[in-house]
Amino acid sequence: MEVNIPEVKAELTAAFDVYERALTRNDVASLDALFLDSPETIRYGGAENLYGYNQIAAFRAARSPIGLARRLERTVITTYGRDFGVASTLFRRETAPGRVGRQMQTWVKTPAGWKVAAAHVSIIPDPSM
Repeated sequence: MEVNIPEVKAELTAAFDVYERALTRNDVASLDALFLDSPETIRYGGAENLYGYNQIAAFRAARSPIGLARRLERTVITTYGRDFGVASTLFRRETAPGRVGRQMQTWVKTPAGWKVAAAHVSIIPDPSM
């Protein structure tokens, strides 16, 4: 298996960038379109465990659009072959001083493009402080 085929990594990086813009703008339709529409899709969040596309979409529809701005750090995108990849990043919000967020996403390439099949988001006390 080839790791980080340049054109595949560029595709996934572009999809991750679209996700980040949609997230910080609370573009629910785009966020929904970026998740794999499957009952096996999972998103573990800061205060919720969501199983299946429908639960994830319902969470997005109900989520407050306030306070979503953030600054990313140490983003690592790794692809494995042509259809699988992982995006990992740290994030900080001005509204959460002394804390750091962690996000990991498992992406799969489908005929409709790259989709998030599993995601984890958590916020912890900043270990560097």
